[in-house]
Amino acid sequence: MFAALQNDSFLRACLRQPTDHTPIWLMRQAGRYLPEYRATREQAGSFMGLATSPDFATEVTLQPLERFPLDAAILFSDILTVPDAMGLGLSFQQGEGPKFAKVVRDEAAVAALQVPDLDKLRYVFDAVTSIRRALNGRVPLIGFSGSPWTLACYMVEGGGSDDYRQVKSLMYARPDLMHRILDLNARAVAAYLNAQIEAGAQAVMVFDSWGGVLADGAFQQFSLAYSRQVLAAVKTEHDGQRIPRILFTKGGGLWLDEIADAGADVVGLDWTMNLGTARARVGDRVALQGNLDPNVLFAPPEAVRAQARALLDSFGAPTPGSGHIFNLGHGISQFTPPEHVTALVDEVHRYSRQQRAAG
Repeated sequence: MFAALQNDSFLRACLRQPTDHTPIWLMRQAGRYLPEYRATREQAGSFMGLATSPDFATEVTLQPLERFPLDAAILFSDILTVPDAMGLGLSFQQGEGPKFAKVVRDEAAVAALQVPDLDKLRYVFDAVTSIRRALNGRVPLIGFSGSPWTLACYMVEGGGSDDYRQVKSLMYARPDLMHRILDLNARAVAAYLNAQIEAGAQAVMVFDSWGGVLADGAFQQFSLAYSRQVLAAVKTEHDGQRIPRILFTKGGGLWLDEIADAGADVVGLDWTMNLGTARARVGDRVALQGNLDPNVLFAPPEAVRAQARALLDSFGAPTPGSGHIFNLGHGISQFTPPEHVTALVDEVHRYSRQQRAAG
């Protein structure tokens, strides 16, 4: 059904197998920093118009690969498609973050929640298949979802938040309700990721973007336990191919060892964690992904190259059983000059080949 893969370095690194260079892809690589993305979004009329059209989603997923020799593509979608399919009414206002028409803050709202009918997310699975065909084996395709905790934050807050007051109030006052939301989200996310795999995703990533806002103890109970539940239920193989699973917790450095034991093949790191220290701590349990500060990309290209080399040096020479996927420590900023991304991708490929030759 799909073309044979020509560049499998990303998948190999995820599984801690040897690669001839360190693979690189960037969180939010299809997005507002590219003029061609802005033109397509204009055509689509809105963010949701873009995300719900398999043709537009395919076009914008492939745009960064036309510019940069990246080693993976990531599905163009949003982390909030699952609660939208639960009937909460997702919308995006120009210049603002996501908003839900309905919020989940009391017993009645929690009781009304159900794991969504996956047919309501058919547009996502159609996009996955369309993108995979359009890639024609060039690089692997990553599918993704928000983590159960991160989705719950948006569902309770009704959008983004500076203080997490609503979600933490509910968590501390009614932990029973919070656990019901999280269990339902975990079941929904696992089903959603499995359907993406069946549609053609060759790896999947769980974004726990808000895990780091929790206190120690609360993180394990309300975030990590449910990411673990998702990872335990997501397929590890499809059509005879191994499907790597990535878990990224922004602000999760404190809990690195516990995150590394949660069942993912790869742990994503934000930029606050030292990559060499992380490698020493996790050993060969998991591959690591990350973790350049996205703001490095505002520096001149030579400085970008120097920072890329420093990060590769921090991880050190690859050894049997280790794996590193170069990425940013969070999503790329919309203000990033695309030519700085060119310098980054080129330097990661060039220098990591040189590292291997020297080793």
